[in-house]
Amino acid sequence: MSKIRSAAEAAALVRSEAIVAVNASSGLCCPDAVLEAIGARYRAEGAPHGLTTIHPIAAGDMFGTKGVDHLAQPGLITTIIGGSYPSGPSSAEPPAIWQMLGRNEIAAYNVPSGIVFDVLREGAAKRPGVLTKVGLDTFVDPDREGCAMNEAARRKPIVKKIEFAGEEWLFFPAIQPDVAIIRASTADERGNLTFEHEGAYLGAMELALAGRNAGGIVIAQVKQVAQAGTLRPHDVRVPGILVDYIVEAPDQLQTTATSYDPAISGELFRPLDSFGLPAFDVAKVIARRVAAELEAGWAVNIGFGISANVPRIFIEEGRHGEVTWVIEQGAVGGIPLLDFKFGCSANAEAFVASPHQFAYFQAGGFDASLLSFLQIDRHGSVNVSKLSARPHVTAGAGGFVDITARARKIVFSGYFNAGAKLRIADGRLVIEKEGRVAKIVDEVEHVSFSGRRGVMQGQDVTYVTERCVLKLTPEGLVVTEIAPGVDLQKDVLDRAETPLRISPDLRPMDEALFWPGKVPLDAGRAAA
Repeated sequence: MSKIRSAAEAAALVRSEAIVAVNASSGLCCPDAVLEAIGARYRAEGAPHGLTTIHPIAAGDMFGTKGVDHLAQPGLITTIIGGSYPSGPSSAEPPAIWQMLGRNEIAAYNVPSGIVFDVLREGAAKRPGVLTKVGLDTFVDPDREGCAMNEAARRKPIVKKIEFAGEEWLFFPAIQPDVAIIRASTADERGNLTFEHEGAYLGAMELALAGRNAGGIVIAQVKQVAQAGTLRPHDVRVPGILVDYIVEAPDQLQTTATSYDPAISGELFRPLDSFGLPAFDVAKVIARRVAAELEAGWAVNIGFGISANVPRIFIEEGRHGEVTWVIEQGAVGGIPLLDFKFGCSANAEAFVASPHQFAYFQAGGFDASLLSFLQIDRHGSVNVSKLSARPHVTAGAGGFVDITARARKIVFSGYFNAGAKLRIADGRLVIEKEGRVAKIVDEVEHVSFSGRRGVMQGQDVTYVTERCVLKLTPEGLVVTEIAPGVDLQKDVLDRAETPLRISPDLRPMDEALFWPGKVPLDAGRAAA
C-alpha cells in the first residue's frame, strides 16, 4: 500500500488527545503544510482536539512560516512543551500561541531544547526519564518556575528535584508521542528520507524513533518523492521502516523566507568575500571585543544577537578558520548566517543531529560560547528567556540552558542599558542620550543562566558591553575594563541598579576597537 497521502489525509490520521511531536527550528525543517492541514481540519470538524504538542525547538516564526500557530485554536491544543516559541518584534501582533498561553487557555512549558530531545529519546528506549543537572538554579528548577510559563502549567508540574547517588538532580519523565511529524527533502516510495536541500537534520531520526517505538505514527513532509530503491543508503538519514506516511509539499521553504539557497544545504561553498561585513558602529565594537576572547583552535558555540557577527569579524581580520563555529541546529564549521537564516551555516564542514550536538554542549565538550543577555543581576545570573512586558520578543530559552550549564567559558554580550542613543567618534564612545531601562539589575526576572552555579563550577564568565567589560567572581560582578570616553561613575556605576565592584587592575578597553579598519583580535584580551 502506498505511503503517500495528501496533507489533509495525513491530518485526518491524528486522533484527539494525542501527543504530537514536531521537528523544526523556526522555518528550518518545519513541516508547515501538515500543521496547516491539522489546523484546517479542526476548524472544519472540531477534531482533533485536546492535543499535547512537543517542539524541541520552535516550530514556525512570525515571518511567513506559521508552524504551531496553525494549531493555536481554543480546544485544539491543551498543552504545549516547547524549547522555544515563535518570536518577533514588539511592534507586531503577538503570535496566537502566545496569546493563548497568556490567557491560560493552554498549559505552556519552556523546557531546554536538549532536554526535550532527551525525554523523547528516553521514551523511544522505554526508559523512565531523564536525570540531569542542566537547569539547576534556573527557571527550569522546580524551586523556581519548573519550566512553567503560566498558571495552567504550574498546576501540572513536569519536572521534579530528586536526590540520586548523594547528589541533587532534576528528573523529567520520558515522553512517548502518538504522532511524530518531521520534514525532509526527498522520500522514496518506501519512506526513506534524505535531507539534501535542508540546512540541518535537527532531531528527525530521534522523533521518528520515538513515534515508532511508542506504537504511534510518523508523518514525513517532503519536497519530492522518488522511486523506491533510487536513494543512496549513505544519504538516507531516516529509514523507511520508521515512516508511515509521506506528504509531498513541493513549495516548502528551505527555511524562513528562503525558497532555496544551496549554500545553506552545503551544496555550494560561497566565496568569503560574498559575506557582508558589519558596518562600523557600536555593535561592531562589542563584537570585536567578544572576538578578542577567543583563541585559535577552539570550537565555539554562537548564539543570536551581537555575537552572531563575530564570525564576520574573523573574516574581516583575515582570521577565518582559526576557530570552528558550532550551533545547536547541528552545523559544525562554516559561517553561521544572520537574520531569517539564523540557525543555518554556509560552507559548513558537517551537519550532525541536534540531539548529538546538545550532548556535546550539555557536557561542556566545546571551548567557549558567545551569547546575548536581556538582564544581568548581582549574582551574575542572566535572563535571556523572558520579558513580561513584551513576551513574544524573546523565543524563550531554546538551547541556552543546555549550552551554558557546563560551558567552560561564556561571553555574554549586549548593550549596558536599553534605549540609549550611542555613537563612536574619534576613537571614543559618545552617549548622546541615556537609556531609560536598566539591564544590570538586582534580580533578573527569569534566571536563564545561574551565576551562583557558574561560580560554584568555576566557569569563566565575561560580560561585554559598549561601556565596560565585567567578570563574574565569587564576590559578584567586577568591572575590569572601561571604554574610552566613558565616565566610570556617571555612565556605569550610577546606571546599574545593583552595586558593581571595580577591579584594582581596571584598564581601558583597547582604543583600537573604537576605530574603523582592522584591529588585532588579541588586543582586547591582552588588556584584560
